[in-house]
Amino acid sequence: MEESLSQTVSWGVLSTAKIAREKVIPAMQRGTLSRIDAIASRDAVKAAETAASLGIPKSYGSYEELLADPDIQAVYNALPNHLHVPWTLKALEAGKHVLCEKPVALSAAEAAEITEAQARTGLVVAEAFMVRHHPQWRRAREIAASGRIGEVRAIQTFFSYYLTDPDNVRNKADIGGGALYDIGCYAISTARYIFGAEPERVVGLIDRDPVMLTDRLTSGLAEFPGNRHLTFSCATQLVPHQRVTISGTKGRIEVQIPFNPTPAQATRLLIDDGTDLAGSGIEVEEFPPCDQYTLQGDAFSRVVLGQEELPHSIGDAVLNMRVIDAFFRSAKAGAWEQP
Repeated sequence: MEESLSQTVSWGVLSTAKIAREKVIPAMQRGTLSRIDAIASRDAVKAAETAASLGIPKSYGSYEELLADPDIQAVYNALPNHLHVPWTLKALEAGKHVLCEKPVALSAAEAAEITEAQARTGLVVAEAFMVRHHPQWRRAREIAASGRIGEVRAIQTFFSYYLTDPDNVRNKADIGGGALYDIGCYAISTARYIFGAEPERVVGLIDRDPVMLTDRLTSGLAEFPGNRHLTFSCATQLVPHQRVTISGTKGRIEVQIPFNPTPAQATRLLIDDGTDLAGSGIEVEEFPPCDQYTLQGDAFSRVVLGQEELPHSIGDAVLNMRVIDAFFRSAKAGAWEQP
């Protein structure tokens, strides 16, 4: 048993947030390299109840107590957006590796503080973009790079849900709520992933909720080197929908459920050679059911165990935040901005 434990990583979770309770923790518990050994909340009763319901051995009534636990090697930071940087920094200072929910910060300047702390401590820290671990995205990038759809010139992304509860953290502007931080970040990150480059300039358009002040509909255009374009819309008050189309000179790739595929269902890529607008030229690649949160957790644990290198450093998160910053500036100024 001792040898088995040495081949796994002991994790602690900061926050009893819904994403942690319902998605990330159960998924990581199904992994082979990640043990969820502790959870912390500012409410000790809630922490204990959550731990009991999920079979987590230890619970703490403060984040500081969890970080002081010498047995915890890595921390999953699922706190609200404005707490990502301060508690990631505290976790690093306590000697813990950190997987931090996206967006890693509320600005690139804030994200750079984590970069400095990571360099100082030598610990592993990454932003939790789980989609990069899903086989459908790895395959989409492989196809795009292969020349099968010709020269990839444009990516179109749509991501929306409907949420008007003013008490939900996603609808609180002062703590980092709104569409661009919550889901627009995926459009930016996946375009950078497929293009393998950083945008040179961006322009954004934002519609804000008149009461909550969050951006409820944000659209953007980003120009990448070689005159390649990302166009996207993300929304917190539109019918739930998501789709990504990657277009080249000889074909296109359609990612049908790009960001939140159901773990129990297969996912599909459509590769269309464009010979028939009715779709007779479409080939389908199907991927067996998998949980991208399980894959993300075990991938991070492998890095902690020294079995592989981190594919996306915290520096990547800073670059993504620079683009988000530029979109906010552009929407305010009504002009192009450079990240």
